[in-house]
Amino acid sequence: MRLKNGCLLLLGLLLVSPVSGHAAQSNESDAQAAQRAPRVPTFELSGDLAGELQAFTTRYEDTFAGIGSNQALGYLELVKANPGVDPWLPGEGTTITLPRRYVMPDVRREGIVINLAEYRLYYFTDEGVQVYAVGVGTEENPSPLADAKVTMPLESPAWYPPASIRAEYAASGDYLPRMIPPGPDNPLGSHALLLSEKGYLIHGTNKRFGVGMPVSHGCFRMYNEDISRFVHQVGKGTSVQVIRQPVKLGLSEGEVWLEVHRPHEEYPAEDRQALWQKVEAELARFRDQHPDVHLKRQAIEIAVDQADGIPTMVGEKLKGMVADETQDTSGSGSDPGQTLYF
Repeated sequence: MRLKNGCLLLLGLLLVSPVSGHAAQSNESDAQAAQRAPRVPTFELSGDLAGELQAFTTRYEDTFAGIGSNQALGYLELVKANPGVDPWLPGEGTTITLPRRYVMPDVRREGIVINLAEYRLYYFTDEGVQVYAVGVGTEENPSPLADAKVTMPLESPAWYPPASIRAEYAASGDYLPRMIPPGPDNPLGSHALLLSEKGYLIHGTNKRFGVGMPVSHGCFRMYNEDISRFVHQVGKGTSVQVIRQPVKLGLSEGEVWLEVHRPHEEYPAEDRQALWQKVEAELARFRDQHPDVHLKRQAIEIAVDQADGIPTMVGEKLKGMVADETQDTSGSGSDPGQTLYF
């Protein structure tokens, strides 16, 4: 794939001063382990479902941008999960939902999976899955769909902006130097993971508000507090799948769960229609794979109408009922007042 807008960089040299004494080394080791512990929970998988919805009570000075930064969540996922709440002035004592329940993407469950449609990164471990908010490419400069690998972790990377990005700045009257050194003005943040997809990285950012939104030139932005820990978990050669799945279906303990993501804070009719088409296609595929499930039309309609990224239970795996229904092909036993299935 030809690189249109990449993230070029320069590696720096990190010098560490020696510490004498076993106790000092032990204390340093403990402190380092605490600094590298992930901020997000590791959830066990229950079939295709993981995590749980959580509640958070706001203070008068809170905003969704600040809550997202502190809770390792994206701004848009908080907005969608809390309709009717002002994201910039939720108010003192307002209870909001932290959307930490997930239907797993329909891909290999290994390494890193980035779903562009939900602005989330999934990291699969032996213990379960961690989920992070990520900023991704815009419609003009989209992130590539890819099946790549991590090639190198980076600390304090410098940034060499591509000519295309420097031209964008120049067109708007701004000057962008050929190299931006490590520091608070560096858009690559404190750490990064270099990918085999040429020119692309998973990196930190000096613009915290962009995490969990389509804002980049194609790279994947994490909070500095997360990427600085994440680089120590992820080894060279780790799989990185970049996908786009706005509709996810899964089974957990005999229940069918549907998760639908609208692309933006607004939800115009054309986006709703496009999602309905994707939902119908996914439902048809799911029924082919699982002919012994019943799906509730009303629950599916609600999930699509909200498209809030929160999993909704939309059906059940009921083998006995399916067997009974297949015996009556005349349609005379149907009840027009019951819930519609398809």
